[in-house]
Amino acid sequence: MDAFIRFTNQTQGRDRLFRATQYTCMLLRYLLEPKADKEEVVMKLKKLESSVSTGRKWFRLGNVVHAVQTIQQSIHATDLVPRICLILASLNRVIYFICDTILFVRSVGLASGINKEKWRMCAARHYYYSLLLSLVRDLYEISLQMEQVAHDRAKKEKSPSQDPLVYSVADEETEWLQSFLLLLFRSLKKHPPLLLDTVKNFCDILNPLDQLGIYKSNPGIIGLGGLVSSIAGIIIVAYPQMKLKTR
Repeated sequence: MDAFIRFTNQTQGRDRLFRATQYTCMLLRYLLEPKADKEEVVMKLKKLESSVSTGRKWFRLGNVVHAVQTIQQSIHATDLVPRICLILASLNRVIYFICDTILFVRSVGLASGINKEKWRMCAARHYYYSLLLSLVRDLYEISLQMEQVAHDRAKKEKSPSQDPLVYSVADEETEWLQSFLLLLFRSLKKHPPLLLDTVKNFCDILNPLDQLGIYKSNPGIIGLGGLVSSIAGIIIVAYPQMKLKTR
């Protein structure tokens, strides 16, 4: 109970719970819409989804400051690739939050002359860039982990009595693919924070891909991706040791 209270006392924790609720409503609405006798339930889910989405905008008002702090922390990263990816991703996230705040100001009626579609597409574009850069960083980290696992495995299997010709079978495509997937599995299993961050970013990018028309999805796929991403986010907030550390 104490852990739950600590979690809900955090702005990010409440946002993750609201986000999970929002995308659960989207997924359930998509699944129930084809059924003729579920119109009332679908309408209630739609209203709840809209209310939760509006509530989340209040939580995100201070995220610009958090994104700026992330830029400052990323500057001190020792590895060049993660440093560049994190700085550029955070810069795009700052622009995304600014666009999101402008849209929020319009939605509450404080400024009526704002072009909603223009700012919505601008927000989606920079959110997409931010997630794409985060995925590039994830792939780089995965490649380093795979290299390390392969190196450790080679050291364990190395033996003077082994026939070097045994490794020639790796030239076959099927065995190469199996070896690659096994190496990937072992690398991610050894580094759960990297797995969580990769899954979260991959699921998150489905939404801006759909909004920008790069890859169209249905609300069911976006809802499922958002729910999985939210669960990953909840785990990261609840257990800080599961957050991917900067090298």
